[in-house]
Amino acid sequence: MERYPAEDTVNGGKLMYSEFALGKYDIIAMDGPGGHDFIFNEAISFVVNCETQNEIDYYWDKLTQGGAESQCGWLKDKFGVSWQIVPTVLGKLMTDPERSGRVMQAFMKMKKFDIEKLVNA
Repeated sequence: MERYPAEDTVNGGKLMYSEFALGKYDIIAMDGPGGHDFIFNEAISFVVNCETQNEIDYYWDKLTQGGAESQCGWLKDKFGVSWQIVPTVLGKLMTDPERSGRVMQAFMKMKKFDIEKLVNA
């Protein structure tokens, strides 16, 4: 991480550059000089695949703090970045022709995914 120098009267101490790993991906976040008029939208989003309900609950609770919940596992964090918190079992359930319709009806009513309700649909 690199921050703007303290003597910078506008941005002093704020984050200027950061590099981190998100799963197996290297992410670089960088501030640009001056102002800009772009905003985050759903064109860029992150998906978190979760094995358990505890994982879903953890990420959902952390990311919605100061943000907003939406349908079908979607949320926006406090910065306006879109995320979808998805149970890994959903792919298997949706490829089962006997269950996929019921599963879809169940998750269309959900904000945060509930694995038990999806499996029992």
